[in-house]
Amino acid sequence: MAELLHRLGTFAARRAWTVIVAWAVILGAVVGGFAVGFKGLSSSFDIPGTASGDVIAELQDELPDFSGASGAVVFRTTDGEALTDAQKSDITALVDSAGDLPDVARVTDPFDAQAQLDAQRQQVVDGRQQLADARAQAEAGQQQLDDGAAQLDQGQQQLDAARSQLEAAPLPEAQKQAQLSALDAQQAQLDQQRAALEQQQTQVTDGLAQIAAQETQLADGAELLSFADAIRLVSDDGSTAIVNVSFDKPRLELAEASKEAVVEHFTAEPVAGTDVAFNTEISQGVPEILGVGEAVGVAVAAIVLIVVLGSLLAASFPIVTALVGVAIGAMATLSFSGLVQMASVTPILGVMLGLAVGIDYALFILYRHRRQLLQGADVVESIGLANGTAGNAVVFAGTTVIVALLALNITGIPFLGLMGTAGAVSVLVAVLIAVSLTPALLGLAGMRILSRKARARAVAAGHTTEHPRRAARTAPIDADEHPRRAARTGPVATTGRPVRPMSTMRAVVTMVVATIALLVVAIPALSMRLGLPDGGSEAEDSTAYQAFTWTEDAFGAGANAPLLITAALPADTAEADVRGLQLDVARELFAQDDVAAVAPVAVSDDRTLAAFQVIPAEGPNAVSTEQLVRDLRALPPVDGDIDLGVAGAAAINIDISEGLAEVLPIYLVVVVGLSFLIMVMVFRSMLVPLIATAGFVLSLFATYGAVTAVFQWGWLGGLLGVHNPGPILSFLPVILVGILFGLAMDYQLFLTTGMREAWAHGSAPRLAVAQGFRAGRTVVTAAAIIMIAVFSGFIASESVIIKSMGLGLGLGVLFDAFVVRMLLVPALMHVLGGSAWWLPRWLDRIIPNVDVEGSALERRHPAHH
Repeated sequence: MAELLHRLGTFAARRAWTVIVAWAVILGAVVGGFAVGFKGLSSSFDIPGTASGDVIAELQDELPDFSGASGAVVFRTTDGEALTDAQKSDITALVDSAGDLPDVARVTDPFDAQAQLDAQRQQVVDGRQQLADARAQAEAGQQQLDDGAAQLDQGQQQLDAARSQLEAAPLPEAQKQAQLSALDAQQAQLDQQRAALEQQQTQVTDGLAQIAAQETQLADGAELLSFADAIRLVSDDGSTAIVNVSFDKPRLELAEASKEAVVEHFTAEPVAGTDVAFNTEISQGVPEILGVGEAVGVAVAAIVLIVVLGSLLAASFPIVTALVGVAIGAMATLSFSGLVQMASVTPILGVMLGLAVGIDYALFILYRHRRQLLQGADVVESIGLANGTAGNAVVFAGTTVIVALLALNITGIPFLGLMGTAGAVSVLVAVLIAVSLTPALLGLAGMRILSRKARARAVAAGHTTEHPRRAARTAPIDADEHPRRAARTGPVATTGRPVRPMSTMRAVVTMVVATIALLVVAIPALSMRLGLPDGGSEAEDSTAYQAFTWTEDAFGAGANAPLLITAALPADTAEADVRGLQLDVARELFAQDDVAAVAPVAVSDDRTLAAFQVIPAEGPNAVSTEQLVRDLRALPPVDGDIDLGVAGAAAINIDISEGLAEVLPIYLVVVVGLSFLIMVMVFRSMLVPLIATAGFVLSLFATYGAVTAVFQWGWLGGLLGVHNPGPILSFLPVILVGILFGLAMDYQLFLTTGMREAWAHGSAPRLAVAQGFRAGRTVVTAAAIIMIAVFSGFIASESVIIKSMGLGLGLGVLFDAFVVRMLLVPALMHVLGGSAWWLPRWLDRIIPNVDVEGSALERRHPAHH
């Protein structure tokens, strides 16, 4: 590989315009592909096979009207007073005309819907009064019937007594028969009255039974309606109204243009005296990738480059090549957005990495080339040698990052795997540009890559009266020169100070202090919660934040986190039984802790599936809401045979977070395992890769702790723009593992290979540690500062997703580069001494010698002649 890169670097230096034109053609082709293939990005995330995904699939089959995406448009008066009739009419007009928008299934008029809810509640009140009046009337009739029955009973007694008396009286038979006939007539009249009374009694009894049934039905309806008391579309004070917009496509398939059309529709003709805002389901689009913060980060990187390289021209090359790489990598990825569903964060990772590693990788090669020129090397030979040595290290470092990113595909999470692939493409492009376009630019620049004073020193070094080879051997050794020469020539720095190993006591103290410091910073990670950002996490001047806070203020926090519950009804459910089953389910749901309201919303035509809306007591990212979702899913079947399912934005976010948390340990093991094998091959040691990995784990958990303290606990929130602390971005821990491990191994590679070279060329193990560290510290420090600056630039983004990724990556590089690689690793290497390079003989014979630093190449192609 080193020899191939040497040839490539030499060719690029001699045929600079050929290489530059080739990259220009590639850039043009990618721009063309982007123009043709870019079809937009999705602002939603999903993980296949989740519980909420299964519920949505069931809804698509049984209740398709409730399976699509939905969002809310919130109107609020500017003066806090109730909406006027004119304002209501204007809002209703907007609602009526919104039904024709693309992908919009239905739009709910809040005033009509609220009036219906109020009417239903009033109907319950009126119904109760009517039934109470009917019952009173029926009971009064019953009392009359009871009185009539009592009179009839009394008459019957009198009649029976008269008949008995007559039959016992000694009267002539004719007279007795005549009187008995009169009594029989009275009896018939009495029987007739009793029959009429019984008929009336039947009517009253039936009436009372009907009233009782109506009372039961009304009580059930009233109970069911009472569960929904907290559900409103117009606030109690009448100042705020919510327009619900339902789409006919799932959120992952909903085009951004359709959401933008809704925003345009409700803002094109403002309703006088009101403000309007849109919740995240409508307003959350593709975040701005490059802004002021990113520009500041690049500017800081430019300053570092100028300080390290001492030339404006030299400092411009890494930035130019990095920008070209970012353009190619990002647009190449986005060209496939028409074929593959891409989340809005997909290109962000590529841009972050493309800028950071693009600058760093070019710096490593340029820095090496500059050092060789200062020692009098020929320009073209120096470029070839720098490309074969530093460029070889760049290729291996980039390979480590690419492996870590591509390994995101093993998580089984499509959007995460696609992010990793996009990032890997950007890193690959950065590596290819570093080893081809950078040498071409260096070839065009020639000696102008150095400042005038440096060029004068280089000319003096290259044209000394001494024989060139002797001059090369006797020239002063720079501490940042390749450590092999430093090891051969002796431990002399440019300052003239000898390179001495640190004391063992200092090494031990450094190890202890660095480890304790990282562990302390990692403490908040013990309470880390994962989630996806809600409207409350957005920028305070964003429409999503306004919609979130207005809704919370007017309707309660739970109104921002509605859950959709499905109930699988028995197959033979009759229409008359539906209400009772709905009530049974609603009772069970409302009985759960932290449920503010429950409302039945639909039943399928075949009466096999019922849907309910549940409003939690708190917001979507609250601990209680997360627990409520788990509690609902853990409920046994209602009535023994009605299974429940839970969906909705809050449930979907919880499912995604849990899915990512489950794959994190697996991913960590795979990435660390693969990279450990690569490091064993590169460093030809068992303990050095172990040290590197252990240090990474420490820095990773310290990063988790710091990010948790900022975004979840709210520490320094005002300074960093985190005004509403909440859960950590669910896929951030996985992303940090992949990227930070790769970058950590970059710095490990550039520092430790220098130590190994010094040791391999005869330096004592502890002296070799000091020499290797001294040789690589300047360029690694510069590279780390550049990467921190670039990543930190993204902290200024208004998107909480980009902000958290920028902060996490920036802190991760800070901890790993300056605490682990600069302090902990050298201290551990010092304590281990020669045993750090232990490798079993059988393994030494098996693994290939990759010669990352290109020592063999240097012997074949010395930069000095």
